[in-house]
Amino acid sequence: MHPRHRREEGAWLAGFGREARRMSRRSVNPSRRVSDGGLPSVGGLFHHKSRSPPVLTIALVVLGVILLIAYFNSGSGRLKALGVTVTSREAVSRSEGSCTSEVMRALPYLKKAYGTAIKKVLHVGPDSCTVVSNLLKEGKVEAWGVEPYDLEDTDSSCKSLVRKGFVRMSDIKFPLPYRSDSFNLVVVSDALDYLTPRYLNKTLPDLARVSTDGLVIFAGNPGQQKPKVSELPKFGRPAKLRSSSWWTRYFVQTGLTENEGPLKKFEEATSKNEYKPDCQIFHLST
Repeated sequence: MHPRHRREEGAWLAGFGREARRMSRRSVNPSRRVSDGGLPSVGGLFHHKSRSPPVLTIALVVLGVILLIAYFNSGSGRLKALGVTVTSREAVSRSEGSCTSEVMRALPYLKKAYGTAIKKVLHVGPDSCTVVSNLLKEGKVEAWGVEPYDLEDTDSSCKSLVRKGFVRMSDIKFPLPYRSDSFNLVVVSDALDYLTPRYLNKTLPDLARVSTDGLVIFAGNPGQQKPKVSELPKFGRPAKLRSSSWWTRYFVQTGLTENEGPLKKFEEATSKNEYKPDCQIFHLST
């Protein structure tokens, strides 16, 4: 064969070999052909062996659901153990250290103790709408309330009391929006437990200022109650449940004395019915 023909044949074979190798490289990675078009290929990003099997994924989901159910059930169990029901706001308050519901229980005995003094009553504390509403039902009592915290989830009856001015929202760390001697009796619950002595020095004398016949304070009992941890976002600080001796010393320091007459009548009335309050109740003379 002519040398020139041999060179041409060799060049043709070399070119054919290069084309075959190029085609072979393309066939090795088919996912690359898709990705070369500009769109990312999931199959090219993850090897098929690295994918989690469907059975494992389902098992993980089921396990997560079981853990969530167990968590909520355990929380519900703790609430039930404390006597709390989610649908009862009053039950939640009592179980976690609230004394406002205690006010409702003590009202019949307070009426016997203070007699005609219960004509114009001011309640200071959460759930004032409930206390005021019950007092107004008596017909012979004028009642007002101060809600020291934000009113949340209020019903139409409470909104009506607020609209008519019977219940107000007011920060009790500042002077109350009432004139001196505006009420015969001032009842306080779930308010002073959240104040430091710094603010108590201002708030307590102001509560006495607006009362003519007495000041009744419902305070948490450190031996029977727990601070309301769930209310921290609302009140800003945990309740400070102080002992009876601490309160007695503090009242003396602020110039408030025990209201002996109503206190004696209150104890007589409660002893006949075997009423034992969960909260500490102090009767102070103003």
